[in-house]
Amino acid sequence: MTHRIFSRRTLALAGAALLAHPFIAGTAAAQAQDYPSRAIRVVVPFAPGGVVDVTARILTQKMTERLGWNFIVENRPGGNGFIAVTQVAKSAPDGYTLLTAHTGEFAVNPALFPNVPYELDRDFAAITMISDTPMLLVANAKEPYNTIQELVAAAKKDPGKLSFSSPGNGSINHLAGEWFSIESGAKLTHIPYKGGAPAVAAVAAGEVPLGVVAIPAVMPHVQSGRVKVLGLTTAKRATYNKDWVPANEAGVKNVDASNWVGLFAPKGVPADILAKLQSEVAKILAEPDVRKRFADAGAEVGGMSSAAFADRIRKDAARYKEVVRDGKIRAE
Repeated sequence: MTHRIFSRRTLALAGAALLAHPFIAGTAAAQAQDYPSRAIRVVVPFAPGGVVDVTARILTQKMTERLGWNFIVENRPGGNGFIAVTQVAKSAPDGYTLLTAHTGEFAVNPALFPNVPYELDRDFAAITMISDTPMLLVANAKEPYNTIQELVAAAKKDPGKLSFSSPGNGSINHLAGEWFSIESGAKLTHIPYKGGAPAVAAVAAGEVPLGVVAIPAVMPHVQSGRVKVLGLTTAKRATYNKDWVPANEAGVKNVDASNWVGLFAPKGVPADILAKLQSEVAKILAEPDVRKRFADAGAEVGGMSSAAFADRIRKDAARYKEVVRDGKIRAE
């Protein structure tokens, strides 16, 4: 008798759950269908004009043109990105506050700093990668080496004598140079500068023989003949110039350092809204004029799935943690 009563209650509960499920699913679908019903705020952890800011503005402008969505790009620089990223992490998970950030915030900061106030998996949903920009290993035009192989040979003859510039200690460029140094066995000395432009200018002027630099910053010096490209810090060739040889092809295995920019949301945003954002961004990035704008700046477009993007971030973070440890790098 007792068993019979329990079974009826179980069936009743199961039936109620089945009745409720379509309602819940329908509500979630309705949220995504109605989204967005107001302006979306996109927070950028840097001042206007930098690569993350420009990327955010290209994307939001094109989404407004194509979809009619309204965006507000808000620049919140300072604190190694902690201020902006933490602000978004604490925002309402409704899809109306998003974050545009790059390799530094989610792959480099956790490797450099012992107490980062946010975590990717705990606090965020990685929506998609927007762009991915390789970095160049360059040399002053008067240096005797013209390839990565020749550079490594020269560095091994006199360990520690050759130095490379970067935009600053703990920058993605710095870590890429250290990664190259570790994997190649060439002992290179890091010289930090206050920004990408001074780091490139130092190579062009002969203050330092080498630099790990962004493509847009160095191309005027390459075109003037004062700087030459030795190769890429990535595992594959760049669309910008197919003749540039990746470190992997030049015998320096496992080096794959690039500067990606991605779109993130606070943890808890409904899955349908996240899927809608990922899908629409991918469509925008597939447009020929958008691809050209990124390509002109040396970047490859993204658009990958949320799962693939999150996996890429985790792998980058793990590798940079090893580079920081092996290179004995400290944040300043």
